[in-house]
Amino acid sequence: MVLISVLNNCLKKITQAEKSGKRQVLLRPSSKVIVKFLQVMQKHKYIGEFEIIDDRRAGKIVVTLLGRLNKCGVISPRFDVKLPEIEKWIVNLLPSRNFGFVVLTTSLGIMDHEEARRKHTGGKILGFFY
Repeated sequence: MVLISVLNNCLKKITQAEKSGKRQVLLRPSSKVIVKFLQVMQKHKYIGEFEIIDDRRAGKIVVTLLGRLNKCGVISPRFDVKLPEIEKWIVNLLPSRNFGFVVLTTSLGIMDHEEARRKHTGGKILGFFY
């Protein structure tokens, strides 16, 4: 079986574990994009600590769940988003204002939509969580 989207697989596992009330979830394989996405989620306190396990293959990540996450997902394909268009994506993806975050990959790194607005930059849309 071929893994199409590593990030999509990872976020689905987190959502399913959160729904079933688990305290921890094991994600594999690991990637830089997944780690940066998890750091954004951790910064906003949607997940707890996570540990990267180097097994000399693709790597594993153990994530501690806090029970705050309702849904997280990937936007595929990664659409280009200019600064004025960010608001349109927020309205389409998030359930209400001031609730949840859209994650973008920009030339300044992977960040949420609020940080992208502060730094006045657009980019490609990766996913969302709330």
